[in-house]
Amino acid sequence: MAKASTLKQLIQEITKQKAPGPSITYTPFHMFYTLELIAKEPLGRNRLAEKLSVGDGAVRTIINRLKEANLISVSRGGCTLTKRGQEVWRKFEEFFPKRAEIPKNELAVSKFNYAFLVKNCGNKVKSGIDQRDAAIIAGAKRAIVIVSNNGHLCIENVSESIEKDYPKAASQILKQITPQSNDVVIIAGADAPLKAKLGAFAASWSLIEQ
Repeated sequence: MAKASTLKQLIQEITKQKAPGPSITYTPFHMFYTLELIAKEPLGRNRLAEKLSVGDGAVRTIINRLKEANLISVSRGGCTLTKRGQEVWRKFEEFFPKRAEIPKNELAVSKFNYAFLVKNCGNKVKSGIDQRDAAIIAGAKRAIVIVSNNGHLCIENVSESIEKDYPKAASQILKQITPQSNDVVIIAGADAPLKAKLGAFAASWSLIEQ
């Protein structure tokens, strides 16, 4: 599983609707977040439902899909990653190595703000509108797309150097996230922490070609 496209194809396949049946209430984000949570510690169904903010039926399906894909195993102690699940999670961490809450500042103006670092995708960002749209569709209020370019953090049509134009914001972002050349930092803002994280994931996910 060397390519980002392979990872995206796998997660999309696990997530997609299987007809006939009720419409799905989960997204690739829920698969990602489940793996992220389980990578830290074994979790049972109830705790996962609480963390993911989904109902009992949805969390059962999420667990079943990941189990069928041999990414997790389920026991009395909770859900844990299989060897294949660990490999998939390592691949996620290669593409999104830094993920963090960002304090409110002059760029991240929402009550809750969450950032994803996306490795080596700066060349895929055009105006940033596609990423902002993806974040908003996912439930965020807004999103900022920052590209590391020639030693500066840039926002298309806003700033060629946020270190110069928005020093406080740049300092807070760089404290949490350490982008290198051609990396992308996406910060999504929302009125709830989970929506901010979901928006940041959706925008970042849009940069991975399927």
